[in-house]
Amino acid sequence: MIAANKTTSDLTIKNSSLSHLKAKLGIHNKNTNKKIKSTNEVRPTYESYAKQTENDFKDVDHHPLSTFSLDVDRASYTNVKRFIENGQQPPEDAVRIEEMVNYFDYLYKEPTDDKPFETYTEIGPCPWNKDHELLLIGTKTKSIIAKNLPPANLVFLIDVSGSMGTPNKLTLVKESLNLLVDQMREQDLISIVVYAGSSGLALPPTSGKEKTKIKNTINLLESGGSTAGGAGIELAYKTAIENFKTNGNNRVILATDGDFNVGISNENDLERLIEDKRKSGVFLTCLGFGMGNYKDSKLEILADKGNGQYAYINDIKEAKKLFIHEFGGTLYTVAKDVKTQIEFNPKYVASYRLIGYENRLLNDEDFKDDTKDAGEIGAGHCVTILYEIINSKNKIPQERKIDPLKYQSSNKSTSFDNEYALIKYRYKKPNENKSLELVKPIIYDQSKTSSITDNMLLSSSVAMFGMILNHSKHLKHGSIKSVISLANQIKMNDEYNYIEEYKTLLQAYQSIVTR
Repeated sequence: MIAANKTTSDLTIKNSSLSHLKAKLGIHNKNTNKKIKSTNEVRPTYESYAKQTENDFKDVDHHPLSTFSLDVDRASYTNVKRFIENGQQPPEDAVRIEEMVNYFDYLYKEPTDDKPFETYTEIGPCPWNKDHELLLIGTKTKSIIAKNLPPANLVFLIDVSGSMGTPNKLTLVKESLNLLVDQMREQDLISIVVYAGSSGLALPPTSGKEKTKIKNTINLLESGGSTAGGAGIELAYKTAIENFKTNGNNRVILATDGDFNVGISNENDLERLIEDKRKSGVFLTCLGFGMGNYKDSKLEILADKGNGQYAYINDIKEAKKLFIHEFGGTLYTVAKDVKTQIEFNPKYVASYRLIGYENRLLNDEDFKDDTKDAGEIGAGHCVTILYEIINSKNKIPQERKIDPLKYQSSNKSTSFDNEYALIKYRYKKPNENKSLELVKPIIYDQSKTSSITDNMLLSSSVAMFGMILNHSKHLKHGSIKSVISLANQIKMNDEYNYIEEYKTLLQAYQSIVTR
């Protein structure tokens, strides 16, 4: 194993150690002081995205339950933003509507008791179909002040292969991770594992107070060679497990373009590998960088199957969002394997359509099965769920070809007549393996269904934008102009200008489609 020089008086890696590590990784250059350029030609056609099939409406009489895993990944929005800012239409499969909606924070209340999250609900008009309603279900976890977070054991797993040799990849990785290093405390540990043709330990576990030493190690990294991502994952988890902090935040942070091409590299093998590693109790954060040969499909699998989160970083401002403004949510999990099951009341709901979450759907029986993997939620996170609803009053009558049912029709209870739906959550505490359950009814108040809040304006605007981008068959009435109109009605506080940036993005997209 090759490690950084451990002498505390010398905070840089000695040239001999660096050369040894680079040779092990398959990085070869004549001048060690010269930055190694990418050995791979980047072509836009090399990007890969998992195929998605848009959710359809389900009839409540036959499908009263909607069951799925919660998702706090936000990579899709930033990736879509990258395409549009470059004057391009994003690929349809790059558009995951729930990730676009969940990119933003909403005005949901945090829990005031010992529950990990609080629930917000709202029923309002559907902007793309006046005959339908929208059901918004918001979840907000409790924020934790950075100094009160449990001690961290972080392993930076950095791709230094040839494909990372462009400014929007390894250079941006360095700038981003340096921001994260600035947030570390004395009780936190950081290790650095790098991989190209093979893998190596660039920095053994080091206290967060030694920021200069950690940053020097990061800043000396160069790119070259092939991409043995599987070997890097193995070493990163080994390092994290060896330094495991009980009741702490044990996490591997992977920074890559996802272009694994040596050793374990196909998606099925990566899925099996990461499913095995998650049993260790080590969480995973996947950070995607770059364009041209970007492998979104692989990073999404790693995050989904590895008790992880997935974000795409296209500039330093996005890195600040993740590592400064949303530090606790990015790095500290407050609930894992979070599942949601909604039961709809046929008195109000004839049929429903879950917007997004296509790759998070579960069988109804999976809800009670604690062995089924689901999503993780970080401290201070907002998660938003949207359903498009066909109200029972708009249901098309069906001719009955059988006699009326004796029991179901005559023995229905009237005690739940004011309940629109029932929300159930199952989740596990970060260091436990037994699920807890929360239940909350949604009370129907017709007087509020015609009003629309900033929460509904923002979420429905982003959802409709996503439906336009992936050419949804359910978009009855809707255009980029109507999306812009919705967005311009939003009045909520926008401390970091994310909503203003969204409005600018809409204008940029309008220019693309009208040119």
